[in-house]
Amino acid sequence: MTQTAPDNALGRIAAGDAPVLETLLAMNLDAAERSGLDPETYLLVRLAALVAMDAAPVSYLITLGAAGETDLTVEQMQAVLVAIAPVVGSARVTAAAGAIVRGVLGAEALAETGMPTQRTS
Repeated sequence: MTQTAPDNALGRIAAGDAPVLETLLAMNLDAAERSGLDPETYLLVRLAALVAMDAAPVSYLITLGAAGETDLTVEQMQAVLVAIAPVVGSARVTAAAGAIVRGVLGAEALAETGMPTQRTS
């Protein structure tokens, strides 16, 4: 019996078969280049947009990962959250902070435990 559970999908992703993730990465790279913004400003705009749309933790993780390759500081990202709070609301900013923490903790947990092995039965 062929297993189609999420474990199987994780195994394929771990093996490098991730067409959706690859497409998302390519879309993001194209958008960054086409925006004409410097990398730091681009990521701060992305952060604001993610908060405004109540994004999933993994979306924040991708943006924070890209920010790690720039000179962007935690203080600059916090300043964006403060600046947009009156527009999007404190509840949305608080939810974003929680999603950021969940994304980071989830990535750390995955790094510690590694990818699950695929079940064969």
